[in-house]
Amino acid sequence: MKTNYPHSSVMTSEVSVLADEVNLPGDLEVPAGASGVVLFAHGSGSSRHSTRNQYVARTLREAGIGTLLFDLLTHDEEEEDEITGALRFDIKLLAKRLLGATLWLEDQPEAKGLKLGYFGSSTGGGAALVAAAALGDRIAAVVSRGGRPDLAGEALANVKSPTLLIVGGQDDVVIELNAAALSKLCCEKEMRIIPGATHLFPEHGKLEEVAHISAEWFRDHMEE
Repeated sequence: MKTNYPHSSVMTSEVSVLADEVNLPGDLEVPAGASGVVLFAHGSGSSRHSTRNQYVARTLREAGIGTLLFDLLTHDEEEEDEITGALRFDIKLLAKRLLGATLWLEDQPEAKGLKLGYFGSSTGGGAALVAAAALGDRIAAVVSRGGRPDLAGEALANVKSPTLLIVGGQDDVVIELNAAALSKLCCEKEMRIIPGATHLFPEHGKLEEVAHISAEWFRDHMEE
């Protein structure tokens, strides 16, 4: 699947996101005439430098959607998490950071008046849905890539944002977890299984498919 999007100038800023009383480094890029901005919530030891999320973010910007990639953990927390692996599963903490980043973004001149969305991967998918449940209609759309929406728990029933769950066709356990979470969502929802893809979508053309499906989902719901 390949879609051609119009190219436009992009306003790029290295930013310090104040969220949950800590400063988190990030990159805010907003194309001219953008319809919205998507905040990326990573998980499982990843960061804003994730090549997979960077690829998806570029595709969104080509579709006229701004992106904010930022680290959910401080440098010290990342070092701790590399040893314990605990913070990446602290959905309450990750969602709190994402909520704080959302409030910060709403005050930035580049995002004034634009619709907001969440793109979550791995445990960040659960955090994105918890944050979306807390903010209601303020979040225009959510996409989870190979995520753990099940970790959002009781918050799933309170999500109002149109939600797309994308899972690799060979990622059997995660398919089951996503299907269970899908059944608990009461909003507009869809689950897309990418045939032949494993958890991180490394197979040829699979991440490209994820990126374009995500761009279409955000564009459809941000331009309404």
